[in-house]
Order: sequence, then C-alpha cells, then structure tokens
Amino acid sequence: MHLQKLRNFAGNYVFIAPALLFFFTFSLYPFIKVFQLSVTDWDGISPMMGIVWLANFKDLFMDNPVFWLSMKNAFVVTLLALTVQNSMALFLALLCDRDIRGGNVYRVIFYLPPVLSGIVVGLIWNWIYDGNYGLLNHFLSFIGLGDLTRAWLSDSRTALVGVSMIHMWKGFGWGFIILLAGLQSIPRELYEAARVDGANSWVVFKNITVPLMIPVFILVSILTILGTMQIYDIIIATTGGGPGYHTEVPMTRILTTMLNTSQFGYASAMGVVFGVILLVVSLVQIRASKMMRQV
Repeated sequence: MHLQKLRNFAGNYVFIAPALLFFFTFSLYPFIKVFQLSVTDWDGISPMMGIVWLANFKDLFMDNPVFWLSMKNAFVVTLLALTVQNSMALFLALLCDRDIRGGNVYRVIFYLPPVLSGIVVGLIWNWIYDGNYGLLNHFLSFIGLGDLTRAWLSDSRTALVGVSMIHMWKGFGWGFIILLAGLQSIPRELYEAARVDGANSWVVFKNITVPLMIPVFILVSILTILGTMQIYDIIIATTGGGPGYHTEVPMTRILTTMLNTSQFGYASAMGVVFGVILLVVSLVQIRASKMMRQV
C-alpha cells in the first residue's frame, strides 16, 4: 500500500519536473541572485565581489534622482494606460459584444497590435512622429494646423505622452479581449429582462454590466499596472530614455546602470527596490479587489 502511494507520488512529480526545472532555473535562481548581488559592488566582470551591505540602497534613496524620475515617468504612462487605454478597450469590447456584421474580423484586427514586436511597433511610430517627414506632421499641415508640428519624440514637452500613445495603441488589444470575454459571460436573459422593464442602455450598463464586470475590471487593472510599469522595448526603439531623462523608465535606467557604468550590484539594488514597489502595488490592488467584492 505504502509502495503504491510512493509510486503515485513519484509519478506525479515526474510529470511536473520539467515545469519545476524551468521555474527554479529561470525564475527562482535569478530572483535569489539579484538579492545576493544587490549587497555587493560587483562590476559584472571581476570574479571577486565586495560586500557593501546596504550602501547601494542608501545611495539609491539618497543620491539617485534619475531613478525616481524614471519611476514617476512609469507612473504617468501607467495612469494613462489605466484610463485612456482601458476605456478604449472597454468601448470597443462593448461594440463587438453586439451582433454586428464582421464582428469576428474586428476582434482579430483589434488584437493584432499586442502580438506585434515592440521594437517593430516603435520603429513604425518613429516614422509617424518624425519631425521632418513624419505622417503626423504631414497630416497636421494638411488640415491647417502646421503650427503644431514638431519633432514629437525629441521635444521634452511631448516625448513622454508620445511614447505613452504608442504603448496604449499596442496594449489595448489584450484588455479588449479580456473585457469582451467578460461581457460575453453575462447572461443575455438579464439584458432582455431589463429591456422588457423599459430600461435604457445607460441604465442597463450601470446596473447590470458594471457590477458583473467588476472582477474583470480589477484583473485588467492589475495586468495593466504590472505590464506598463515594466515597459521597455518601446522606449528602447523610440527615445532610448531621452530627450534628457524625460522618457526614462525603471527598466531602461537599470539596464543603463548595468551596462554603461558596470555597476551590476547597484543595478541589482534598483531591481530589488523596483520589484518591491510592484509587489506592494499588487498587494494593494488585491486587497482593494477583495473589499470591492464584499461591498
């Protein structure tokens, strides 16, 4: 009997062993290694690591305004994604939830941007935003707004918003798919009963759609924050963090510190702090979602 249980136990773990191997190799080990490096002054080359304990963290909090500017920029992009991007995704999901001609075609089109390479998307939008021959400036000149033309990604006043627009264009599709799936899970009988009672579209949306979609809204919000705070490829393909540091984000700041100054230990400390911030934000969102479900 005990031998049979042991065989079943071992057999179960044989099936999940590849997944565990990948998890330990590519997730757990790097996670532990970053913590180890964060208390050293390793330069990325030398086999010797000097232990500096909390000195990296002290310097980060006391003497690194660029990192905190990058955090601020990431929060701005995230705020725009939470409001503009998700509102657009919800609006399109509501339209496609109706029985419209070519609905499946629209769903495919709206989901295309998220599956495109961020580097390719960035290069295309570089051309659109170009100050000399960009499509956006040509369009503004064509409609008589030539005074508004500029080098959008080289102007400190518009660079961050311009990058945010690229990110929102690329990212709204996955939110659209999740929201559409949530809308289609709502029983149609509820809508039919509301219409029989004379409720208009706004009343139906407010009293039926929104309450039943709250768990989906929370899921999309959490994924939006975690994904947008870690934006990287679009920044690299467009501004590289410039002009100045106006589009610098935590991921680019960490990489720049690691490669350009060979401060791998200091960059690891940045990664630890950034990871803790993301963890706190996630816990706050989870807590808020539980409170909303209890209301």
